[in-house]
Amino acid sequence: MQKPLQNDATAFVLAGGQSTRMGRDKALLPLGGRPLISHALSTLRAAGLSATIAGANCDLSGFAPVIDDSQPGLGPLAGVCAALAATAARFAVFLSIDSPFLPPSLLAYLLHRARIAGGAIAVPSIAGFAQTFPAVIDRRAQPALQAELRAGRKGCFSAFQAAAASLGQPLSRVSVELLAQSRHVVHDSGLHPFCWFFNLNSPADFERAEALWSRRIA
Repeated sequence: MQKPLQNDATAFVLAGGQSTRMGRDKALLPLGGRPLISHALSTLRAAGLSATIAGANCDLSGFAPVIDDSQPGLGPLAGVCAALAATAARFAVFLSIDSPFLPPSLLAYLLHRARIAGGAIAVPSIAGFAQTFPAVIDRRAQPALQAELRAGRKGCFSAFQAAAASLGQPLSRVSVELLAQSRHVVHDSGLHPFCWFFNLNSPADFERAEALWSRRIA
């Protein structure tokens, strides 16, 4: 369990995707006996963050408070914009619904980095490739992100880059390998950092996730 973080930050699970490749809503997909929404919320809470659900295709209010997506069908960027508009906290941590292997310490470190560096948006990178989520976003980026959405540019990563540039800052990319080597970030089950970013997008992915989860428990 991470130490509680300062009250200048809150966190959101992005749960409004269409799940077309999976064929069913991923939020309630059971992994290790618990739905993915529970895994995501637990990860955020273990990082010391209050957790809210941004967008949902079914009733998830029994798991955590839900912010309705005011622009349904526009993808996760719409959920990010709705969440930023709804919070008074300076920083918002975003986690996608389908990344159950991320360690809470990674989220805590990204937030720490954002606080220290004062960057608009911070994301992790693995093998030199920046990941879109998890992401820590300064609320000041919300107008630029909303402008990208209104312009029909719905890709989150490109919107993050544009929003950071609008504030005169580069997108902050944090190397996960360096964090793991220095022990700033650890996985409680010893999973290799490459496994942390495994996403569940299809039934085949889910089968692999079940196998990986079994290895994690072992």
